[in-house]
Amino acid sequence: MERAAVIYFVRHAKAGERRLWEGDDVDRPLSKTGWKQSTAVARRLAKKDVAALYASPYIRCMQTLEPLGDLTGLKVQADRRLFEGEPFEPVLDLLNEVEDGAVLCSHGDIIPAVITALVRRGMEVETPPDWSKASVWVLRRKGSRITKGKVWPAPKLAAKSTKK
Repeated sequence: MERAAVIYFVRHAKAGERRLWEGDDVDRPLSKTGWKQSTAVARRLAKKDVAALYASPYIRCMQTLEPLGDLTGLKVQADRRLFEGEPFEPVLDLLNEVEDGAVLCSHGDIIPAVITALVRRGMEVETPPDWSKASVWVLRRKGSRITKGKVWPAPKLAAKSTKK
């Protein structure tokens, strides 16, 4: 069966607060909520024909895709082009290089810049934009062109019980 010409572009799940983190920001991990979000994203994506996993080398991006790697048996591959604070143009190249069914995980500055560039190049956006943590952009391509994009909002997590 041929893979659908789709790429999934995930914003990393919630991490601990930047202002409270004392180490290098590259090493800031997911929070408990972030792990729950990444597990929910993994369950949804595992139902798709996932071919490969690529993430910014930041720990929170790698961790966001780990549950999906566990479910699919795929290894999360670090790609510096997905790094926070970097130019978005190399990510456009990466989108052309990856196989159909690839899942990419990056940051809140990169994803909007890439989506905006794709819109300038003719991509039709089918849903209102959503840049929240653990949101997933579903990008459809024909040949080397991304033609349509829609976003799955971040997973809704069960509220904490107030019972004692």
